[in-house]
Amino acid sequence: MAVIYGALILGVIGFQVALILGAPWGRLTQGGQVEGALPRSGRMVAALSIVLLVAMALAILSADGHWPGWPRWTGWGAVAVTGVSMVLNWITPSAAERRLWGPIMTLMFGLSFAVCWA
Repeated sequence: MAVIYGALILGVIGFQVALILGAPWGRLTQGGQVEGALPRSGRMVAALSIVLLVAMALAILSADGHWPGWPRWTGWGAVAVTGVSMVLNWITPSAAERRLWGPIMTLMFGLSFAVCWA
């Protein structure tokens, strides 16, 4: 389950990289308020998201024993951030963002919770 979570995180990181490079997907992220490519500030948020996503992936991999050196409890931090992100993606005013990220974040929340609970 941790490996699947990690693979999904890689996909999300790829999405963030595309946003930074100017992909016209503003309606699918950050509340869906931007049509087309994100402005500089939105791209900076995407870059910061990558750092957080990498930490979350390492925390879940560590909680499952795949990444030694990180405390197992950090996985619960990733569960919390994933849970908050899931809720925010379900309540966003952007229908496109809800349809895309709601199910993905729900799956990621379930996987992260299952890894840490085990």
